Amino acid sequence: LRYMDPHNKSQFSSINFQKYWSPVDLYFGGMEHTTLHLLYSRFWNLVFKDRGLVAVSEPYKKRVPHGIILGPDGEKMSKSRGNVVNPDEIVKLYGADTLRLYQMFMGPFDQAVAWNSDNLIGPRRFLDKVWRISQNISKDNKTSTDSPLFDRAIKKVTEDIESMNFNTAISSMMILVNEIEKLNNISTANYKSFLKILAPFAPHMTEELWSMLGEKKSIHLNSWPKWNEKNLVDNVLKIV
Repeated sequence: LRYMDPHNKSQFSSINFQKYWSPVDLYFGGMEHTTLHLLYSRFWNLVFKDRGLVAVSEPYKKRVPHGIILGPDGEKMSKSRGNVVNPDEIVKLYGADTLRLYQMFMGPFDQAVAWNSDNLIGPRRFLDKVWRISQNISKDNKTSTDSPLFDRAIKKVTEDIESMNFNTAISSMMILVNEIEKLNNISTANYKSFLKILAPFAPHMTEELWSMLGEKKSIHLNSWPKWNEKNLVDNVLKIV
């Protein structure tokens, strides 16, 4: 609440500022801190509301509990246990995008997952494929036959991000990349759309590839791609 009006010396927090900033749309918190999160956020907010100090009764619209990343030994990471993984070392070996991608690909967002450095190879190889595919882009967008592949991926990734299913969003992009690797070329427009849905997961590499395509405006400032529903209709169905 104070962050909404940090320099106010005469009020707890301006009601007008609070009306602008609150309630928070999405609030994350670890499973092990559920009681304290609810106590300090919801309970105290209700107390402040009774005192006329806050603008809304509920401090956030939705709270999403997240799992924790355990050490390689399956225990909670701790200096005393000596099982802490230093992210700086991972970045030096594999790059920041690989680390970021792996963390979201490890498992469901709301579950605890044990760290396994061997599994970094998969996300790294995936990003290498994405880079190689950039060499097979066709400038002829009118004769593109790869659109249905991309439309399905855009829809799947969009919906998975909304539902916090980041691991399955990445999985669907991996499947897409394996499919388009088989093609001789892909359209520039579709490749750009793919880079946009990959950008939240691998922001650095996608920005580099985006600029290599001649784009001046950052990929992270562009609009999110839309899918064509017509391309999602299957022409052939297998009926057992």
